[in-house]
Amino acid sequence: MIYSTLAIAGRTVSPPNPDNKSKNSPYRNQTISLLQKCKHINQIRSIHAKIVRNGHDQDPFILFELLRISSNFKSLNYASKIFQHTHHPNVFLYTAIIDGFVSNGSYADAIRLYYQMVEESILPDNYAISSALKACGFLLGLREGREIHGQVLKLGLRSNRSTRLKLVELYGKCGEFKDAMQLFDEMPQCNNVVASTVMINCYVEHGLVENAFEVFSWVKVKDTVCWTAMIDGLVRNGEMARALDLFREMQRDNVRPNKVTIVCVLSACSQLGALELGRWIHSYMGKHRIDLNHIVGGALINMYSRCGDIDKALRVFEEMKERDVTTYNSLIAGLAMHGRSIEAVEMFREMINQGIRPTKVTFVGVLNACSHGGLVDLGFEIFQSMTRDYGIEPQIEHYGCIVDLLGRVGRPEEAYDFITNMKIAPDHIMLGSLLSACKIHGKLQLGEQIAKRLLDCRSADSGIYVLLSNAYASSGKWKEAVQIRAKMKEAGVQKEPGCSSIEVNNEIHEFILGDIRHPQREQIYKKMQELKQIVKLEGYSPSTEVVLHNIEDWEKEWALAIHSERLAICYGLISTKPYTTIRVVKNLRVCNDCHSMIKLIAKITKRKIIVRDRNRFHHFENGTCSCGDYW
Repeated sequence: MIYSTLAIAGRTVSPPNPDNKSKNSPYRNQTISLLQKCKHINQIRSIHAKIVRNGHDQDPFILFELLRISSNFKSLNYASKIFQHTHHPNVFLYTAIIDGFVSNGSYADAIRLYYQMVEESILPDNYAISSALKACGFLLGLREGREIHGQVLKLGLRSNRSTRLKLVELYGKCGEFKDAMQLFDEMPQCNNVVASTVMINCYVEHGLVENAFEVFSWVKVKDTVCWTAMIDGLVRNGEMARALDLFREMQRDNVRPNKVTIVCVLSACSQLGALELGRWIHSYMGKHRIDLNHIVGGALINMYSRCGDIDKALRVFEEMKERDVTTYNSLIAGLAMHGRSIEAVEMFREMINQGIRPTKVTFVGVLNACSHGGLVDLGFEIFQSMTRDYGIEPQIEHYGCIVDLLGRVGRPEEAYDFITNMKIAPDHIMLGSLLSACKIHGKLQLGEQIAKRLLDCRSADSGIYVLLSNAYASSGKWKEAVQIRAKMKEAGVQKEPGCSSIEVNNEIHEFILGDIRHPQREQIYKKMQELKQIVKLEGYSPSTEVVLHNIEDWEKEWALAIHSERLAICYGLISTKPYTTIRVVKNLRVCNDCHSMIKLIAKITKRKIIVRDRNRFHHFENGTCSCGDYW
């Protein structure tokens, strides 16, 4: 901290002069040294008591250190009490407490203290203003920020780089891009990578990816933080493939990623199912000795789980020296998605035995595992322990897991009673899950009741309409099936298009229904026709009844055959070595017909085929699926 003398209401108030002999007093130096060595707030309190007894409780240098370290220990109440008992706080002490509130997320209190300082005629300096503007940015406090901007101009602090950066960030976060860009343009652009990174972050927070890219392109020499900001922005705006392309470009520019970059890219790999790139990043971490802390480790576990390699996720977990609740949550959720329910429950118990307190996310994962495994008694016991043992009120996701569990084991009536007695209203996802159970277990009457409830409250999405239509079709009620499709059209509900992706040779290939864009489309469709003939010899019969178009049966068969996941699998078969695992990611639920077909393809080709759909992972092997034909 650089100290300066400030004029305050016609008099000068300054911290002790650095040339003052008292600055070098043994007591002050010894006390500050002791404070800096503290590891816990209780140590601060005992030292503070001695400070008071020795009459040094108003020494601004000691007070500054007390406020700073108390804030670092997140003891804002204690820091506030120290500040309240300070007789004549100067700008440096105000800055210390304001900065402490900002660092601990108490932004409104930080702004309040800033205004209190100004009202007491204490002139703010660049440090105080930067902290206050930071608080305004987090609170989106545009009015307060503009007032502070006015003070910046009056005090002649406009040229200060830190202050100007905080003003750019404030206006950008509040969506006032005209003001933000005006300040940005006034700054020296020669290698101004920090200001550019601030603008990139602000644009992507508002979903303005192209504007962010434009600023990104202006930066001649980009550092790791700048690259990471742009990659993170793409990931947060759902542009995963573009994020991975940018990461590859970063590598070509020989810019070394940091841990934040690694986590961002692993997140993109998780979404796309880009296992090979994820493995390369893991290898890169080992080569460059990037620590496997709980954040990076959790991202790796999540990547391997969502890319279909749950065994590798387990190995990463075992290698980690530092684990917290988020690490366990990632693995429990991963095991649940892959249908390894018993292991997920065991991991949950291990976490409890380690003294780690479960969160709401933990219970979603373990209850989901119970659902996939049909573990009714255990599921209810864990559900009841939420409130009983941990004081956690169940949310809609937890109730949904129990409904799914009861539906899975063929007890949809009990599931409906459970919904009726819930403390909160069911959502369309929960009712859709129960509707699916009714279809599978032939409970059409209950299914109609649930469907009517969904349609009456207009909360049905395209999946619900399709599910109900297919339920009628499976029961031979063609008229009703067609009527549901007509209602869907009348309501203006568009069916979400299916899209499947597969990674081959470190490149993501995407397919939609009947896709003919791929350069190897001829070989793909040839392989599809070949498989179609072979699986029929194995007893496969297409479920043409779910195709509700007034067309010939052979046309209905073709409509099923060109589903995106089948095209992706066919491409995998012609592009990878025999007997290697094929991994496919689909954005929607795999239909019953494709599920039956893929089981036979896995058996015939002697391949393991792993498909991640909207609900879970399906491990197809030797003619069976890990989901037990319920998903």
